Amino acid sequence: MAAAALVTENFKFVSLFFKSKDVMIFNGLIALSTVAGQTAYNVFAFHCPCSSGRNYRYGLAAIGVPALALFLVGAMMNRSAWDLVSECRLRTCRKLSGAAAFTLLGNVIGRAAVAPLTWAVISLLQGQAYTCALSEFVDPGAVEGFPTGQGSEVMAKFPCKESVPAELQIFWAEIDRRLKYESQLIGWLLVAGLSLTLFLMLCMKRCSSPLGYLQEDYWSRYRSNEKVLFERTADAHARLLAADNVKSFFGFVALEKEDKEQLMEHRSAGPICSTDWNRVTGVYLYRENNGLPLYSRLNKWATYSLENNMEENMKENMEETEMDVLC
Repeated sequence: MAAAALVTENFKFVSLFFKSKDVMIFNGLIALSTVAGQTAYNVFAFHCPCSSGRNYRYGLAAIGVPALALFLVGAMMNRSAWDLVSECRLRTCRKLSGAAAFTLLGNVIGRAAVAPLTWAVISLLQGQAYTCALSEFVDPGAVEGFPTGQGSEVMAKFPCKESVPAELQIFWAEIDRRLKYESQLIGWLLVAGLSLTLFLMLCMKRCSSPLGYLQEDYWSRYRSNEKVLFERTADAHARLLAADNVKSFFGFVALEKEDKEQLMEHRSAGPICSTDWNRVTGVYLYRENNGLPLYSRLNKWATYSLENNMEENMKENMEETEMDVLC
């Protein structure tokens, strides 16, 4: 039973990170931006050295280095990455199973890989970097009519048409076509592999989701609205708290009309203790309380805080009743 419960919990967790339509839109915008950046790079910045020993390093660097930089930026921009860091720092991942941690890490890597994979695919489909990198390794004997005795130094010049010796110019189109064919074939195979992987992940998500389609859509809407409202309210709370502190220091505070209205409406806004911040920070696994879903850490915090307040009020009422009896 324990093993079955663990497997069920892990399957539930798989669906947590593939729900939001906003994620799909955001990933699409990232991919389009990467395509634009890669195209601009090829037009303005890509210059193959056309030298044996340098072509290979430059071609691979043109694909790999920007892809690595985009991956790191994507990981840093992913909130799930920092949720995982917070979970490990605050709770040492005690409540995070191995499968759940693997799924979360896979989500972080998957979303961060959108831009670098797009960069790599577009680079391969355009073929310039691959042609530069692999030109010196082309076997001259595989090209019909190509003069014998030509080494890698000569073959490395083919990405730069103007650098090819005059007697070999007639072979430039054939070699360029072969290299671009190989590059585009690898690019399309990569697209096919990524598409199949994405399809299987979506199938896994649908099969392992603990929720029906409508409730899952509602969960997505809830998390999106909670994020927007939380950020907006946090900004207003921080502004009001700063205004109180500035007023305490100077004796007055210069506020805009909107800030004054907020200050008049929310005079009770005060600092929030670190314990509460920690409770709403970190990885969240889907939970239910007496059959009612808890859609986020904030939802869980609010629910249990309300229950604790009700228990305290009941205890106070019981104590007052006992005192009345004693009197």
